[in-house]
Amino acid sequence: MTQAVRHDAMRARNLALVLGEVGAREPITRAALSEITGLTKTTVSKLVADLIEAGLVVETGAVRDGERGRPGVAVRISGEHVAAVGLEINVDYLAVRVVDLSRSVRLRRTQAVDNRLARPEDVAARLREMALTAVDEAVDKGLRVVGGVVAVPGPVDLSTGTLRNAPNLGWRDVPVPSLLGLPFPVRVENEANLAALGELWFGPGPSDFLHVSGEIGVGAGLVVGGRLFRGTHGFAGELGHVVVSPDGPACRCGGSGCLEQYAGQDALLAAAGPSGHAPRCTRTTGSHPTAAAEPSGGAAQSTRATDSRPTAGGIASLVSRLEAGDPGALAACRRAGWALGVALSSAINLVDPGMIVLGGIYAPLFPWLGDHVAGTLASRLGGMRADVPPVVASRLGSEAAALGAAGQVIQRVIADPAASLKA
Repeated sequence: MTQAVRHDAMRARNLALVLGEVGAREPITRAALSEITGLTKTTVSKLVADLIEAGLVVETGAVRDGERGRPGVAVRISGEHVAAVGLEINVDYLAVRVVDLSRSVRLRRTQAVDNRLARPEDVAARLREMALTAVDEAVDKGLRVVGGVVAVPGPVDLSTGTLRNAPNLGWRDVPVPSLLGLPFPVRVENEANLAALGELWFGPGPSDFLHVSGEIGVGAGLVVGGRLFRGTHGFAGELGHVVVSPDGPACRCGGSGCLEQYAGQDALLAAAGPSGHAPRCTRTTGSHPTAAAEPSGGAAQSTRATDSRPTAGGIASLVSRLEAGDPGALAACRRAGWALGVALSSAINLVDPGMIVLGGIYAPLFPWLGDHVAGTLASRLGGMRADVPPVVASRLGSEAAALGAAGQVIQRVIADPAASLKA
């Protein structure tokens, strides 16, 4: 029995080694895999045959590895059989993405719905229905769904999948996997972390960056050396609750002057005001500048915490106003860019990322937001640093978290293909 366990463990390790190299270097021949992995050609051929039988890789045709010898038959990751489901519960929408093993998106489903103060059971039921419908469609395409990950807007206990606290939903200690009750394994992860991983895997992003997810709330995911940094308890990245102005408006987290109250979606839309009007602002009792002082690096304070619902049309309407040169919309982006710059300057001093990626709602707003963020960073960091990290727009926008969720399942299949062979 001891010998059999050792043999199975070695085979599982070698399958993962070979599949990982195929994914990193595809298309690649068996001979090249043997050279890279140090495994014999016979062993590689047997492992590749097992992976082909499991539907994880596929032959692509003959290629020549060098100037001499016969052409070899290359293999690549197969997208025809195995798939993952990425799910997202956000404040104002639900999303489902089905992604095959080659990281091609096969199905996209998004439902706009206001989940604030909704019962977790009701939201889970809607998402379950969306997920099951998507899985049925995937099966019709010949795909086998092997697992899913749910992106949620708050810190998560990774051992149980419990959403600890989501102030913008009004949820606390919600057992998401059991509420969903899906017929495949499901894990839960913070949406900002998954958005960062989505940018890394589907962007493709650089190997060192800080991804900022702008939605109703504001989160961040830090990628270092191609790996996500979680912090001691997995709660790293709560950028939205970094204090921009101590005497600022109250936040749902219990603090005051948080970034979310200046640069979250609700705050942006409220600050933009009616079309053709500048945002309403009041002076604070402290040193926080008013709207008139913003061009020199300050920002105006909104009159109160943003508890109102998003205005009709949301970000798409705001973009239209920005394109038309609406002064209220432009001022709101200027103020949000300043606030993001203030919060990010602290993050940069602390973790030294190579790049800042603005995602979620900040991606479509980037033409009017990005320069204000970069300018604030330069003014606050220029005296300490020769180079300030570049600020770029996400290629994925609000889709990043759901794609990152599906990507986590794909990464697990590649890391442990032996489990798929048993399924």
